[in-house]
Amino acid sequence: MSIGIHIIADLRGVEFDRISNVDDIKKVMEGAVKAGNLTKIRSHYHQFTPTGVSGIILIAESHLSFHTWPEYGLVTLDIFTCGPTDNAETAFEYILDKLSPQSVEYKKLERGVDYPRGSQKKEMEIGIA
Repeated sequence: MSIGIHIIADLRGVEFDRISNVDDIKKVMEGAVKAGNLTKIRSHYHQFTPTGVSGIILIAESHLSFHTWPEYGLVTLDIFTCGPTDNAETAFEYILDKLSPQSVEYKKLERGVDYPRGSQKKEMEIGIA
């Protein structure tokens, strides 16, 4: 059992026009929150000049964040959700569908593995702060 899932991904070969403008990428990310049945608290996006966007969406379950490099066709993506893993995976699949990268490199990490059964005292005894 784990507390949540953390997806870290590099999307390569994404069309320049899909990731260069804040309004376009905002639609994709906000759509991913809805598709994943996640609970948005607040979001912030930044448009770089001449192109490129960074953003973060704070959700009750944790967060989605991304950075784009249109000149390289690259999007770096971070999705962390607590609770059922299906929500993060659905949001991730939505983003992949909308951005159509040529290749994707990603890792899925289980966060807080066995936390409900673990002991904080035991963790401190072995030097984990």
